[in-house]
Amino acid sequence: MKVIRAQAQGEITEKKSRFIATIRPVESKEEAEQFIAEMKKKYWDARHNCSAYVLGEGNETMHSSDDGEPSGTAGRPMLAVLTGQEIHNVAVVVTRYFGGVLLGTGGLVRAYQGSVLAALENADVADQVPLLELDAVVEYGDMSKVEYFISQHDEVRLEGSEYTDKVKMMMLVHPEKADEMIQAIAQLTSGSAVLTKGRRREEIL
Repeated sequence: MKVIRAQAQGEITEKKSRFIATIRPVESKEEAEQFIAEMKKKYWDARHNCSAYVLGEGNETMHSSDDGEPSGTAGRPMLAVLTGQEIHNVAVVVTRYFGGVLLGTGGLVRAYQGSVLAALENADVADQVPLLELDAVVEYGDMSKVEYFISQHDEVRLEGSEYTDKVKMMMLVHPEKADEMIQAIAQLTSGSAVLTKGRRREEIL
């Protein structure tokens, strides 16, 4: 799934009103709400601090707030940008400094969505994928063969090695490729390698 690596910001001006969008990666509802409170404190003098966030690979938790703007003109359009761009585990706050000119319903929707898009353009968007830990205990004579094999396959990555009477090689592998990698390394070492699956974890590529 797509996520952002770090906080980013974008700004647009619409009929003298400033719309400042701040977007941040979050992992929980509590973290998202803390971020929103932080932005409201930072931009305490603004007319509105509208917000939206989406959590989970399947968008299990979604929230939006118009923060005083006409219903449906800010929070939900902002949320629609996040879901439309398929960005997950992210929160955004759009701060509006009123410029004295009313924008109307359509103008507000376009401005709030446009500012979120501006922030996303400045964000470092990355793919977050599930990976499986895989340990291989091999003989020293097989180490270079296994290292070369790993270097030739994008679906597996060497994380580190421990050296005792044998070599323990710690790898990360795409879960759907784990059995294939285990079989290949076993064949490569003539069955002498001891391979153990570990826990699944999320990694940003």
